[in-house]
Amino acid sequence: MNTPLSLTPLIGEKQLLNSQEQIEKAQKIVLVTHLSPDGDAMGSSLGLYHYLQDLGKEVRVVVPNAFPYFLKWMNGAKDIVVNTYIPTVAEAFIKNADLIFCLDFNTLKRIGALGELVEQSSAKKILIDHHLDPDEDFDVVISYPKISSTSEIVFRLITQLGDFERITSTVAECIYTGMMTDTGGFTYNSNDPEIFEIISMLLKKGVDRDHIYREVFNNYSEQRFRLLGFTLSQRMKIYPERKASLIYLSLEDQKQFNLTKGDTEGFVNYPLSIKGVLFSVFIREDDELTKVSLRSQGDFPCNKFAADFFNGGGHLNASGGEFYGSVEDAISLFEEGLEKYADLLEESTI
Repeated sequence: MNTPLSLTPLIGEKQLLNSQEQIEKAQKIVLVTHLSPDGDAMGSSLGLYHYLQDLGKEVRVVVPNAFPYFLKWMNGAKDIVVNTYIPTVAEAFIKNADLIFCLDFNTLKRIGALGELVEQSSAKKILIDHHLDPDEDFDVVISYPKISSTSEIVFRLITQLGDFERITSTVAECIYTGMMTDTGGFTYNSNDPEIFEIISMLLKKGVDRDHIYREVFNNYSEQRFRLLGFTLSQRMKIYPERKASLIYLSLEDQKQFNLTKGDTEGFVNYPLSIKGVLFSVFIREDDELTKVSLRSQGDFPCNKFAADFFNGGGHLNASGGEFYGSVEDAISLFEEGLEKYADLLEESTI
């Protein structure tokens, strides 16, 4: 067990030994991510997928529902099993697994219909995550909320297992993608110097960071930009006295633009470019519920706001939640929250 000398060992010896034992014993391994997989969920799962394949394991990635089109270029993405498309196949892989890795979520509630299947499975289960308050109903829990991404933890796990040399350019590319997307291109949650030491190591493995940036951030559809223009001009509210902003979209709004999965990714970040705004919220109506994305700058805890008002959580500067009701009711709740957080918002600095 070792790690590159420049990195501080993160994962405890007991967790490492337990993980190594389960990996060595298992032959059929399934990797599961949260609903609506983002770049970190995809990067961490595909990075680990390629590493485990290199060890000679039979590995599948199973996700609850579709993932954004601008992540489909990643090596291995075409082999991912999407539960909403082929549920019988997803169920079979989970039932037959010896080992299940649960990546980038802290509770089985966050994987929708797959949660019950994973819970009922007799396979050993390893959680790798960086969100607060992880469930303990796993055989191994590798959870570090202070780490910027689950992909970074996967890198640290592989290297602490002594397998840095097994990190191929493909593994490195996936891990880098997850780290990049979960920090907004290294613009938040990325002040730890070791993040950039890891980036350096990944670049030495052959990662083309310029190519990855283009694939993820310069690969959007035309309708996304038309929707973005509409959202910023017609569906944005600024609360200067609260240093806050709100953007929102109803189902009717979205139907006008023939959206595909991922077209609203990153919308919540745009208002943070406005001088004086340190807290941005994006409320988007979905088929079954209203989704809420929250971002902040400086020391304002948007994760606490998400937990208090939208049954959510996450990180200090990036979090999410949900609301069962109309967009209008969600906006009213958000504005109520602004008043309750008025003093904290006034004291917060960028």
